[in-house]
Amino acid sequence: MGIRMKKISLTFLTLLGYFSNVLLLFSATGNGKNNRPNILFIMADDCTYNEIGCYGGKNARTPNIDKLAGEGMMFNRAYVGMSMSVPCRHELYTGLYALESGCAWNHSQSRPGTKSVFHYLTDLGYRVGVSGKKHIEPAEVFPYINVPGFEENCVFAKEKKEDVSGIKLFMEQDNDQPFCLFVCSTNPHAPWTLGDASAYPPDKLILPPTLGDTPEVREAYSRYLAEVTYFDRQVGEILKTLEATGLAENTIVMLSTEQGWQFSGGKWTNWDLGVHTGLIVKWAGVIDSDSKTDALVQYADITPTLIDIAGGKAKKNLSGKSFLKVLLGKKNEHREYVYCMHNNVPEGKPYPIRTIISNEYHYIQNLLPDSTYFEKHLEAAAHNEGWWQSWKNAAKRSERERFLVDRFYNRPAEELYSVKNDPNQFNNLANNREYARIRKKLNKELTKWRREQKDPGIPVDTQSAHKKKYWVQ
Repeated sequence: MGIRMKKISLTFLTLLGYFSNVLLLFSATGNGKNNRPNILFIMADDCTYNEIGCYGGKNARTPNIDKLAGEGMMFNRAYVGMSMSVPCRHELYTGLYALESGCAWNHSQSRPGTKSVFHYLTDLGYRVGVSGKKHIEPAEVFPYINVPGFEENCVFAKEKKEDVSGIKLFMEQDNDQPFCLFVCSTNPHAPWTLGDASAYPPDKLILPPTLGDTPEVREAYSRYLAEVTYFDRQVGEILKTLEATGLAENTIVMLSTEQGWQFSGGKWTNWDLGVHTGLIVKWAGVIDSDSKTDALVQYADITPTLIDIAGGKAKKNLSGKSFLKVLLGKKNEHREYVYCMHNNVPEGKPYPIRTIISNEYHYIQNLLPDSTYFEKHLEAAAHNEGWWQSWKNAAKRSERERFLVDRFYNRPAEELYSVKNDPNQFNNLANNREYARIRKKLNKELTKWRREQKDPGIPVDTQSAHKKKYWVQ
């Protein structure tokens, strides 16, 4: 009898635990206005994902971000659709690929009439605000609440500590209405002037394989690392502010590093360092701590996920799809492919690129392979930076630096890289017979996607002054 009662008790406890989890998830994603989770999205600016400690960074000290990763889920395979700030942020907020939103060029806008997360979550009863960097227009597409306190100008060059009182007030403003707040830092966007560069002596740094090794590069890299750490400090201040409100237990925290750095081969390219973003999600009591996922996701998937979390219905017109089931541990996979594009407009000579990424391979099409890649900020030594010229000078006498410079300027029609075996993407497999079947398959899938996007290719990228006629109707 005792054994039987023990079994019944264990069964009861098991069922109790199960229903407790069900109730927890219902509370987190249910329809009640008062029990839905708040959402805090923290965003860097040009922060190369693998410079962060939890992503394998060997130099920058990022204790606050690393702690957040240990308390939640770290996405190993998250991407932006374009490695330029304006298009990737429009993708994030609209849930649409660049050609579908209309924002397929840097410093451009989404098509009038487009809806964004600010519409979707407001309709679901959320207060939706942005503090810091915006880069989103027109206002009718992005009707956000402006929350003061964080620097908006990404080329602000003087030391300035943020004021967290604005975001605290926004969080605490209405206990009967959940909030969604995007806190968007301008770090570590160039110029790299913030933080303590003396903490990173240039001659002591472990230089990434993708950077040329000159004193000027090392000195600039030191200042970049200081800004990464500066961003990490901001993350710590933001999270302390959330804790002070008493709302942390019912708030989902998401953090993204955005696109890659301004060093050559990062932003403005479709290589991994340009489009790969760090993504960390903490959801107390729902997401297991110190968990990781290899599920493929991209920025277009974030707005659908937030709609799902808020208890809304899926929007059929969006490019992305919700990865809530990945967060809940119900699925290990999300996408079969991630899609990216680039054109370099108006950052230099037009250079159209299209990309598809699978679990195993990264395939790139350079639509004007006979054209030399040219990026105006690098060539003009923006912000009085001399590291690129020193790198090119070193290429005259060093095979390593020459390889990196030539790789940047001159690109073949097709590139194919193994995600696992070649993370630096130095070994192009596109002309390797052993990978011909894989190349053809990815080429076919990319062509299919471009057709769905009504992507005319070269014309849409080289005639940006007339871009409105290429907007998808």
